Amino acid sequence: MKPADIGELFALAAIWGASFLFMRLGAGEFGPVALSAVRVAGAALVLLPLLAWRGQVDALRRHWRPIFFVGLSNSALPFLCFSYAALSISAGLSSIFNASTPLWGAVIAWLWLRDRPTAPRIAGLAIGFAGVLGLAWEKASFKPGGSGWAIVACLAAALCYGLSASYTRKRLQGVPPMAVADGSPRAAAVLLALPALWWWPAQMPSAHAWAMVALLAVLCTGLAYLMYFRLIAHIGASNTIAVTFLIPAFAVLWGWLFLAEPLTGAMAAGCAVILLGTALATGVLAPRRKQAGPS
Repeated sequence: MKPADIGELFALAAIWGASFLFMRLGAGEFGPVALSAVRVAGAALVLLPLLAWRGQVDALRRHWRPIFFVGLSNSALPFLCFSYAALSISAGLSSIFNASTPLWGAVIAWLWLRDRPTAPRIAGLAIGFAGVLGLAWEKASFKPGGSGWAIVACLAAALCYGLSASYTRKRLQGVPPMAVADGSPRAAAVLLALPALWWWPAQMPSAHAWAMVALLAVLCTGLAYLMYFRLIAHIGASNTIAVTFLIPAFAVLWGWLFLAEPLTGAMAAGCAVILLGTALATGVLAPRRKQAGPS
């Protein structure tokens, strides 16, 4: 990878890591539904001019049905789940559970697309899910005011991301990425419009909360989608997935700097195990095959 690509990869991880901070700061006043709806609507407005400039509006119209499903599974549901989780657990902890996304993606690809994993990848899945279960067991409490349902929401969001990845691979192969990038939040905005009106906060959110949701829409969704698809085009999907390993580090850092959120030993250990399993399950860490010598 070129130094510029590496820099953009770290910048994307920093932006997506910050999204957990912004949700934590905005969800209390907006509520999960209204926050997610404004986020996706703002992102769709940001991406629309670029979609038109690239002449891919027709592609969005032709493939609107599968793109609509991606909007549900890759934007609406995950954003709702993480916004709900932001009400009760730290930004760093949410991001660590988000790092399990490639594990869910690998399992779904195995079961649905018959993408049979190798033995090291199966071992990675086992290690990664052991880390998820261990961290969830240590942190989850379903007593009133506990974090149990927030953790379930984070894992459900990661599952949705994994499902969306396989669905995109199966149903949207060859569709211009910009059409998917714009269509996903656009479909999510349609899906969340009526629920957002129903659950709109009784008291108008403060200017600070509006600033958080604006950053979520413009920076963490609109601009981040552009960077993400640009990286896939430049360095490939297998290299771009490395962003998954960097996001928790930035989310924990931003939470510590701006919200004084602690990083516990259990969080650090769970994160390390999840990322190790993810690296094996996605093939980022793969044993080198011995090359045969000259005959």
